[in-house]
Amino acid sequence: MENLYLFIVIVLFGVAISDLIVGVSNDAVNFLNSAIGSKAAPFKVIMLIASLGILIGATFSSGMMEVARKGIFHPDMFTFSEIMVLFLAVMLTDVILLDLFNTFGLPTSTTVSIVFELLGAAVALAIIKTSQNPELGTGVSEYINSGGALFIISGILLSIVIAFTLGALVQYLVRIAFTFNFEKQMKYFGAIWGGVAITAITYFMLIKGAKGSAFITDATLTWIMDHTMLILVTSFLGWTLLLQLLMWLIKVNILRVVVLVGTFALAMAFAGNDLVNFIGVPLAGFASFRNFMAEGVNPEVFTMDALNGPVQTPTYFLLLAGIIMAVTLWLSRKARSVTETEISLGRQDEGYERFQPNAFSRFLVRASMNLSKGFRTLMPQSLEEKLEKRFDQTEYKSKNSTTRDTAYFDLVRASVNLVVASIIISFATSLKLPLSTTYVTFMVAMGSSMSDRAWGRESAVYRISGVLTVIGGWFVTALIAFTISLVMGFIIYYGGFVSILVLIVLTGFFIFRTHVIHKRREADMKLKQEALYGRKIVKADTVLSECNKNVTSTVISMSKLYYLTLENFFRQDRRGLKKVRNEIKELNQHSKELKNNIYITIRQLEEDSVESGPFYVQVLDYIREGAHCVNFIMEHIHEHMENNHAPFNEDQKQEFIFLNEEISVFFNFVLNHLKQGKFDDLSEIIEKQKHILDIIAKMNKKQVKRIKKGEAGTKTSLLYFNVLAETKNLMLYTLNILKAQRDFVIYSRENGVLAP
Repeated sequence: MENLYLFIVIVLFGVAISDLIVGVSNDAVNFLNSAIGSKAAPFKVIMLIASLGILIGATFSSGMMEVARKGIFHPDMFTFSEIMVLFLAVMLTDVILLDLFNTFGLPTSTTVSIVFELLGAAVALAIIKTSQNPELGTGVSEYINSGGALFIISGILLSIVIAFTLGALVQYLVRIAFTFNFEKQMKYFGAIWGGVAITAITYFMLIKGAKGSAFITDATLTWIMDHTMLILVTSFLGWTLLLQLLMWLIKVNILRVVVLVGTFALAMAFAGNDLVNFIGVPLAGFASFRNFMAEGVNPEVFTMDALNGPVQTPTYFLLLAGIIMAVTLWLSRKARSVTETEISLGRQDEGYERFQPNAFSRFLVRASMNLSKGFRTLMPQSLEEKLEKRFDQTEYKSKNSTTRDTAYFDLVRASVNLVVASIIISFATSLKLPLSTTYVTFMVAMGSSMSDRAWGRESAVYRISGVLTVIGGWFVTALIAFTISLVMGFIIYYGGFVSILVLIVLTGFFIFRTHVIHKRREADMKLKQEALYGRKIVKADTVLSECNKNVTSTVISMSKLYYLTLENFFRQDRRGLKKVRNEIKELNQHSKELKNNIYITIRQLEEDSVESGPFYVQVLDYIREGAHCVNFIMEHIHEHMENNHAPFNEDQKQEFIFLNEEISVFFNFVLNHLKQGKFDDLSEIIEKQKHILDIIAKMNKKQVKRIKKGEAGTKTSLLYFNVLAETKNLMLYTLNILKAQRDFVIYSRENGVLAP
């Protein structure tokens, strides 16, 4: 029996390593987003500072470990065998849940996940105990530390409101003080702001965070607490003077210093506050196992009163966990995906918007606009004009072109994000309230973005939709964590050793699959980023070359997908049709992105190349319409097959086979002209198009006659006409694509962009 529990302990620590990896991948956004988003320093420097913060902060975690032992449930109500089942269910659930969110680049709360996993597993074991021992007269509620659980959950929810409000308020005041052209104000007030910021960080990280440190003695802690005001005043004066001297002597950028110090502080706070989420449960399991081995009693009756005792976490455990997190920070690609999500939602400029608007986000934008109008009517015009000047972004935006090297937001906002978040998180850590660092940093960042007018009318509806998606994911986190952990608790309890092995294998397979999915999503996102920010200044010949490449690839895709759509329909091949449908969706999405990126492409054009812009726009318009046609044809056919309607009869089928062959010939002619650049004479292609349009007209007449004779069904006839109508549009737009590209090439030759 001891071997089984030893195996569970080994599994717990093995899963703990995985949990540290997936956990830091999700939580890295909390301390990296401001420094990376503002490009406060080279990427490697930011990572090095964050890594040091994690290593040092890991030693501050010992006081938090009791949350995993007795914060959510009463350990003395469970036996050793039950507590080990509970801990294993929690850890397996945590790895699966966090890895799922990482895969889709959504920040979630590792604190909320661990709290609700503990709650779910504890409820499962409590249900089992009460059902097996009704004579005890105990209910499920007696096994759960409802007061502690409610305290934690209410603290987490309250932190969301506080973080957003403080982030918005502080950012608003700081922006009024410094404006977007902050260089001038920094000469006079930068050192004071830096002194306030770093002092605040010092106070909450040293004085409050010291309570949990494994290194600071009680005597040192007492001295620190007795001399709080002295430390605060000395720190403020010292930092202010030092920063002012550095600015005078070596022109140091104070905001960069604040952001990097804040990054270190927040990484330290993350390790101090969230390490419990990753290793607290395995350490509690290890402590339980040691107590069990020391007592040598029956695991079915040995209750875990020992877990109510004081927490003594070995320092080497904390340092090892810190090292694993620091290494993961450098290597994890999923961490960068999650960071990208938060940074893009707070981006100052427009660009690629990942999230689509919904009814609620539209309602919130309209309500905010109406509320803003109401406030403006109450505000004196002179005051409104002064405030507008403080928020003027004209010069800021002219300095920041839409390239990959451009910061997402400036150092002023980055410093506010870090300082406010550090203060809130460190204060909560000192109270041993495991609030969500993700919720705090995310809501501070969103609050500051709103105050900074990053959510303009061009982007607000998309950004708010993204914020709502992330917040919705937080509630889903709680639901999924509770449910899966509860189910796993039942499975492990009744399934024993075999169920543990099966669950470990399934967890490994799940992580492998999410890795594959993330790799594919990352490749797609990289292509989109290249298209948007891959170039600084674009010449007309570059646009022409890319346009020709896009036209050629689109025509090839339309030709292939049109042909395969009809072929799979003739064969009634659902699987083949599904594959083609996915490819058509990709084509449609690609054409949509090309169209959406027109603004950025034209912004990047050289001044003497601007005249080529309208030609580029025209080509993309026709590409978009052509892709629409292929998509509409597929949707008509897909709906027809999904509803199990009758296929075409033999006559209809043969007519479309002939049409399909003629269209393939037409597309080949078009591609030949595109590849060879033969635009002088399009008469042959125009004749080919006219020939196909005549075939379509004749097919329409034949179908009308079939209907009149009662030889065709209603649904089949509708499909026949719909496919013909979209095919006709496809032919028209394909020729228009070719003509538009011809006009672009002729213009380029006449203006010396392209050699004659």
